[in-house]
Amino acid sequence: MADALLFNPRTYDPAHFDPETRRLLRATVDWFEARGKRRLIEDYRSRAWLGDFLAFAAEERLFATFLTPASAAGEKDQRWDTARIAALNEIFGFYGLDYWYAWQVTILGLGPVWQSDNAAARERAAELLAQGEVFAFGLSEKTHGADIYSTDMLLEPDGEGGFRATGSKYYIGNGNAAGLVSVFGRRTDLEGPDAYVFFAADSRHPNYHLVKNVVDSSKYVSEFRLEDYPVSAADVLHTGRAAFDAALNTVNVGKFNLCTASIGICEHAMYEAVTHAHNRILYGRPVTAFPHVRRELADAYVRLVGMKLFSDRAVDYFRSAGPEDRRYLLFNPMTKMKVTTEGEKVIDLMWDVIAAKGFEKDNYFAQAAVEIRGLPKLEGTVHVNLALILKFMRNHLLEPVAYPAVPTRLDAADDDFLFRQGPARGLGSVRFHDWRPAFDAYAEVPNVARFREQADALCTFVATMAPDEQQGRDLDFLLSVGQLFALVVHAQLILEQAHRTDLDRDVLDELFAVLVRDFSGHAVELHGKDSATEEQQRWALGAVRRPVVDEARAARVWARVEALSGAYEMAPGH
Repeated sequence: MADALLFNPRTYDPAHFDPETRRLLRATVDWFEARGKRRLIEDYRSRAWLGDFLAFAAEERLFATFLTPASAAGEKDQRWDTARIAALNEIFGFYGLDYWYAWQVTILGLGPVWQSDNAAARERAAELLAQGEVFAFGLSEKTHGADIYSTDMLLEPDGEGGFRATGSKYYIGNGNAAGLVSVFGRRTDLEGPDAYVFFAADSRHPNYHLVKNVVDSSKYVSEFRLEDYPVSAADVLHTGRAAFDAALNTVNVGKFNLCTASIGICEHAMYEAVTHAHNRILYGRPVTAFPHVRRELADAYVRLVGMKLFSDRAVDYFRSAGPEDRRYLLFNPMTKMKVTTEGEKVIDLMWDVIAAKGFEKDNYFAQAAVEIRGLPKLEGTVHVNLALILKFMRNHLLEPVAYPAVPTRLDAADDDFLFRQGPARGLGSVRFHDWRPAFDAYAEVPNVARFREQADALCTFVATMAPDEQQGRDLDFLLSVGQLFALVVHAQLILEQAHRTDLDRDVLDELFAVLVRDFSGHAVELHGKDSATEEQQRWALGAVRRPVVDEARAARVWARVEALSGAYEMAPGH
């Protein structure tokens, strides 16, 4: 019997979605499966452009259906639905990050358009999607990176209500093929925030110069340059502060997609790793007979389950967000930072087991081991996102407020708030519901109770010995605190989703044993930081806990992992 917690193409049936969504998700899986593993790996190794994949997506109107909000829709099944977008992220990750990337940067490129009041540009974007075109997001630059305050894409007024744009952009996915590139720049005739402009460009225009692909990959991560590019009033998407907000709010939408891509990568790799290890005989017995191998694979499995639980629950907060409920602004960088770094740990644990097998060119694992590294580093580094979540720590841990319960959101609704998020500031005023009831519901689970002790200890830390002004400038120290806080938020949403899905108690207990160890590890790291006070050092060692060990529970969880052997293997194809 297939493990219902993991995606398996052999048994996949997204029956919780409407018929057209269900058909498109299944058609995508079937296209990859029919194409086969040999072609999948060969295209990855040869850096082939994704032409046949994009032709399939165009024929099925996949991007048009999933990425056209209801306000711009021309067909009844078109909407911006984060739940089904997340499901497609997972499928693309499962088969290869190159496919996900073309879709991801299309999402980013559409962000400024769907936030714009420019009706003509919105109509043009909807038509391009219907034609199967991809999009690009022209924000970062070679010199300044994502420091959008310092953009050197300059727009000079042409005296007729438009501009002539000149400048370069760097690290721009789909820049080789995008029907529309949302480009961020600044006017030469204004100063400060009023000068910012987001405008739509066409990669096929003669004044758009494609310089190169900056990575050695099927992903086309371009450098391009505009030379005296004509920007009419009809091409302008945003001006002034609204352009700056559109940039940050687009990243809010886009970076959520990294978590489910990471999950898909880990799932495919896990089938390969467990199958190999369980069928490899070493010293007369299967590799999986060794205790350290069982522990590493079981840890990888429960971490992966935790990634899925957290991400699924975060979808609900994303979809239920509004001007008075911006909790998603914490859970979003968590999915980007915490879930993707968990993905790295999952791959590393499995790689320690399969060793040299992880390098072989005929396996998916070899590319998974490379691709999993990229996700924590896209849409802001781990450090940037950790620093961001620290802004929410006191309100989340110590000052909860009442909110109506957020239900599971798998309904066929349009998530239109994502394109009217408003000014990208005021994070310190975001409030949260009480995190404790999620733990109270599982107080009898030994390692949930053990982790709760650590979470309560963190509250004491924040209330009585929070970083002072000098420590507040020591980002190295703050990031250790951020890791502890991230674990509490991660655990909270895992428990909320476990309750909604009636998760197996053994799996939950084993997962929290891992989280207890993680918290202890970060506490010890904080103890060793240069600027930690004596009081903080004592607190750190006092927060260390040993997980509750239960050999029978561990054996039952191992049986679930062992059952993954042979549960899925991609056919070679033609």
